[in-house]
Amino acid sequence: MPSAQTTRIDELRLVEAPAAKGEGIVAADVGSEIVVSLRPLPLLPFRVQWTARIVEYAQDKAFADEQVRGPFRRWRHRHEFREEKRDGQAGTVVRDVVEFDPGWGWVGRVASFLIARQVRERFRGRQLALESLLTKSQKNA
Repeated sequence: MPSAQTTRIDELRLVEAPAAKGEGIVAADVGSEIVVSLRPLPLLPFRVQWTARIVEYAQDKAFADEQVRGPFRRWRHRHEFREEKRDGQAGTVVRDVVEFDPGWGWVGRVASFLIARQVRERFRGRQLALESLLTKSQKNA
């Protein structure tokens, strides 16, 4: 999330994935919940709390979370991972699939266009940050 939203993790209710137990890896399984809070707009003096629950988990392939409580009528975010070689270099493609419905009747339908654009920008920034983190990690390995 953009730093201007001052997103923070307020609570993490972890259900550990069985495949990760004993491997020194902590992986959140179906039923895990994360509660975050953020400022919907940087200058607003209040925070919005958002609770998401993992509803799908396939180790090394994908996981999906859905909003339990938050600003949208419906929100589903699927994280997908796929091995791929590019120019002889092995790597991982990370893909995000987001479905949402803001609610709010006709206002929400009009706002969906703006919200979708904002979501695309956030995930574009996330992809750049992820690439930077993984490149640094690879150089340090």
